[in-house]
Amino acid sequence: MSSERILTVARAGREAVMWEMKNDPSVFMLGEDVFTFGGVFGTADGLGEMFGPERILDTPISETGFIGIATGAAMAGMRPIVELAFIDFIGVCFNAIANLAAKHQYLSNGQVKIPMVLMLGAGGGYNNGAQHSQYLLSTLAHMPGMVIVAPSNAYDAKGLMHSAIRSDDFVVYAGQKKVAGIGLLGSPIKTSMAAVPDEPYTIPFGEARVVQEGTDITFVGVSWTVHQCIQAAERLQKEYGLSVEIIDPRTIVPLDREAIFKSVSKTGRLLVADEDYQDFGFTGEVIAGVVERDPTILKSPPVRVANPNVNIPFSRPMEQRVLPTADRIFDATVALLNL
Repeated sequence: MSSERILTVARAGREAVMWEMKNDPSVFMLGEDVFTFGGVFGTADGLGEMFGPERILDTPISETGFIGIATGAAMAGMRPIVELAFIDFIGVCFNAIANLAAKHQYLSNGQVKIPMVLMLGAGGGYNNGAQHSQYLLSTLAHMPGMVIVAPSNAYDAKGLMHSAIRSDDFVVYAGQKKVAGIGLLGSPIKTSMAAVPDEPYTIPFGEARVVQEGTDITFVGVSWTVHQCIQAAERLQKEYGLSVEIIDPRTIVPLDREAIFKSVSKTGRLLVADEDYQDFGFTGEVIAGVVERDPTILKSPPVRVANPNVNIPFSRPMEQRVLPTADRIFDATVALLNL
């Protein structure tokens, strides 16, 4: 008989990792501070003691090296989970990600699989400066050869982690830091916590979730911005009686373009909120996907709410000015509809 508990995103992801490691000896984890410390965001908490140093491997701060090791292990039939900690660190190991892990399946004409998960902590909002606060998923999504997962809640986090570990493809699993529910980053976002079944389950890549239905405008958010959309929608309904539909893609690659188009076909308006930089990013891609298919469904121009193309400030007030907060989403909607 199954049971459910209310978990944070981090604990739900850890539960999936633990189950897969118990039930598949080919699964192992390596990365910075995973054995004793449990990883920066707690995904490996206690797993070092449980599985030992042969399956939970602490590595030096040499990202190119250990991502290369994991890629080789995946090619040999293992299922490595790599903890990179901060997405900002892709700058020092981009070759290993984009030219090794993401390309060998194609270069081998499918004869070599890369069943590997790269875990990244992404996003800002806690004053860690320009080098530890970026989202950068559009940078990775621009490169072929990888699935990109971005859960917004605990239920999705566990199901998508099971799917990621079992996949024969290279999967980037991006956990937004404030969504994770780690104590050192403040209280968990209430709407990110969810009832999670004890037993394992999977969520298919490329299937969006309708967070709430509405008729007046579609909001599309990613991970943390899903919760900002929820807060903005509540205020818009309370102050203006506006009915907002919210779409959570759950995976950026593949992207459920059909779900987004279906929603915008109903509401006629679109706002996309993303914590990555606005220029050349996810927000523009979502809008292009709708406009290229049928621009006549739009009653008004689509709107982007994202980080402007500036380095993320260390100062708390300045950082809040650039993040795609609920206030910015609310103001953009009011301006769009002339409320």
